[in-house]
Amino acid sequence: MDEQLHERVRDVIASVPPGRVATYGDIAAIAGASTPRLVGRVLREDGHDLPWHRILRANGTPAPHLVHRQLELLRAEGVLADGQRVDLRTYRWRV
Repeated sequence: MDEQLHERVRDVIASVPPGRVATYGDIAAIAGASTPRLVGRVLREDGHDLPWHRILRANGTPAPHLVHRQLELLRAEGVLADGQRVDLRTYRWRV
C-alpha cells in the first residue's frame, strides 16, 4: 500500500463522527482502497490514535477479539447494540 492511500484511509476513519459507525468496506470505498482488508491493516498497524471503535464488520459486529471494549466505547457515544450487533440502518455514517 502506498503512503497516499494509507493517509486517505486514516483521514476517512478520523472523520467518522461520534455516535456513528462505518464498515471496513465503507472506509475502503471512500478512500479508494481495493479491499476492506487494507482498512484493517491500517488500523492494526497505525490506528492507535484513530476512532477505531467506530469501524465494524459488514454485518454490524465488531471483530471477535475487540467485541467487549468496542461495544463499551460505542455505547458511551450513544451507539447501542442488539446483542453484539449494531444496527447499521440506524447508526451508519453517511458521507
